[in-house]
Amino acid sequence: MCAACREPLEHPTRGAVCDACWSAVTPLTPLGCAPLPPLISVAAAIGPYDDRLRDLVHALKYDRRASIARPLAGRMREAGAAVLAGADAVVPVPLHRSRQRARGFNQSRALAIHLGLPLSDALRRTRATESQADLPADRRHANVRDAFALSGHADVAGRIVVLVDDVMTTGATLNACAAVLLAAGASEVRALTAARAQRA
Repeated sequence: MCAACREPLEHPTRGAVCDACWSAVTPLTPLGCAPLPPLISVAAAIGPYDDRLRDLVHALKYDRRASIARPLAGRMREAGAAVLAGADAVVPVPLHRSRQRARGFNQSRALAIHLGLPLSDALRRTRATESQADLPADRRHANVRDAFALSGHADVAGRIVVLVDDVMTTGATLNACAAVLLAAGASEVRALTAARAQRA
């Protein structure tokens, strides 16, 4: 069964998503049509967070269809070629340990490992926060303020790093993560997500 449309797969050995659903993903054009988070230098996404792309992200994140991560990351590499060019590492947005334990994996890390750059778990989540998806835009920044810290082993000084997440809506989470990385000496922080909400 297709992870997006729930129809039977004609070729189930080729992946968890049918060709029609992959074809239905609309590229995000133009990139940068929404404001960037203040601390992010450049960002990209496969497409807008609606229709089939939203279904694919939900299947990865909530239905635990981990096999979707590799083909989604392949499309992220294509859409974000300029974001990844010249970068030193990708940094997945971390989940709090309680949420990762409940979900079983971190969907951002599952995407990041397939992006073709060294992966750095440079960030950790210091406290559990409410789901950003459940909050209005004006509460999202406060929700993630001081929710991230540098991992003890991380060294990002002088490096260009790319934050990786599943969806960017207001950019509050990415900005909070970028603040920690820049304070630790990162020379630049970029962002690459599977999807981007068109409006905050």
